[in-house]
Amino acid sequence: MIDPYQSLLAHYALQPHCLSPQTIHEVKRRLIDSLGVMCAAIHDDSPTAARNYAAQFKTKSGAAVFGAKFKTTPEIAGFVNGVHVRYLDYNDTYLSLEPLHPSDVIPPLLALAESVDANGKQLVGAIAVAYEIGMNLCDAASLRKHGWDHVNYIGLAAAAGASRLLKLNAAQTSHALSIALVPHAAMRQTRSGELSMWKGAAAANSARNGLFGALLTAQGFTGPFEMFIGKMGIFAQLFEGEVFREEALQTMQRGEAPRRICDSYIKAYPVEYHAQSAVDVAQALHQEIGDWRRIEKIEIETFKASYEIIASDPEKQKPTTRETADHSLQYITCVGLMEGAVRRESFSLKKIRSEAVRELLAKTTVKENDRLSALYPESIPVVVTVRLRDGNTVSREARYPRGHAGNKMPDEELVKKFEVNRAGILSNSQAKTILNRCWRLDSLKSASEITQCFPILKPTGAKTEKR
Repeated sequence: MIDPYQSLLAHYALQPHCLSPQTIHEVKRRLIDSLGVMCAAIHDDSPTAARNYAAQFKTKSGAAVFGAKFKTTPEIAGFVNGVHVRYLDYNDTYLSLEPLHPSDVIPPLLALAESVDANGKQLVGAIAVAYEIGMNLCDAASLRKHGWDHVNYIGLAAAAGASRLLKLNAAQTSHALSIALVPHAAMRQTRSGELSMWKGAAAANSARNGLFGALLTAQGFTGPFEMFIGKMGIFAQLFEGEVFREEALQTMQRGEAPRRICDSYIKAYPVEYHAQSAVDVAQALHQEIGDWRRIEKIEIETFKASYEIIASDPEKQKPTTRETADHSLQYITCVGLMEGAVRRESFSLKKIRSEAVRELLAKTTVKENDRLSALYPESIPVVVTVRLRDGNTVSREARYPRGHAGNKMPDEELVKKFEVNRAGILSNSQAKTILNRCWRLDSLKSASEITQCFPILKPTGAKTEKR
């Protein structure tokens, strides 16, 4: 029996789509953003450990590893480079029934494009298709609700994009999709309680599984049939009997060209997306309050998804790891109130574990607000109310953080974010070259023109914190 959903994704991935200028432009913007956040994370512990892992599997040809002078297989390079993109939680986001960081597909697809010498136009098409499939799946069903991780959709999206780059047929692509997910379903435990390094690596691993499925299928290997509708398939196992919302798949059923990348959000701050508005509010309140020591009590009101994902676990009230802190609504709000900004430096272990932060966290409460829940996911609402020692109370609400689809980040701000993130890693001339090539991505003769611009660290370059 043919699985209609498996067949739909496979056929859609391979269609000769005519992309709009806007879609092509957004692919270029997401590549620039990804390369910038990779630079910002290059010295940190998880990316360093991943590079050291890859160094054990050097190859003469293949794909470049960000920060290293050697090459390795596209699966390993895609994984390592994906850890760089995701480490700071600063890459783009999409929110629906399931949240997603769709740019997690970019590192593996870039690695594969380099290894097969695909041109820039082909890479653009693969990224656009991967975004389309990943984001539409987020509209179709929630994984989180059933205890599974959103990165499962990244695996499927990466497999689709990889199949397109490898020029597989529909039957092969169908097998690649099932190999990407059926043996590798990722559990939500990655994001429950105290968070570890794996929080920033889970998507890179799922994307690696997507590449693995496509590359294995290209050699004639077959994967499980009926991956969605089978007796032990995704609907039965991951969704507990639920099925996709058909309306979320209609544009793919009609064969419309990919455009969903235009609906994803570029981050203004290096925090989990549901806290982006909280940063805006905290920074504004800091300007009004001044010295944080004046604060007697902080009350945060947020929507259901935000409360469940980044506020409800007791570890979020007293984080001890970077991964927990950038997924703690309480911590993010407190740091913003204290310093008037939330930057990558806001998540140093010294700051996370400081007495001052702990003091303010102890004065902070969070509650779910039904009114705000009704506004999500169309907006990302939050209300922060601060009671001061002198008895006065100040309160602010925000809904659309910078970079959201309702408050888009223009090109000049995107480039400014890139410049801040690449500082100290790329020289001015290197940055100019990589920006120029990204903006011309669809006309590049080889995707390797991008990977040739990867920075290379000296062996002594790592500056990681001890945990």
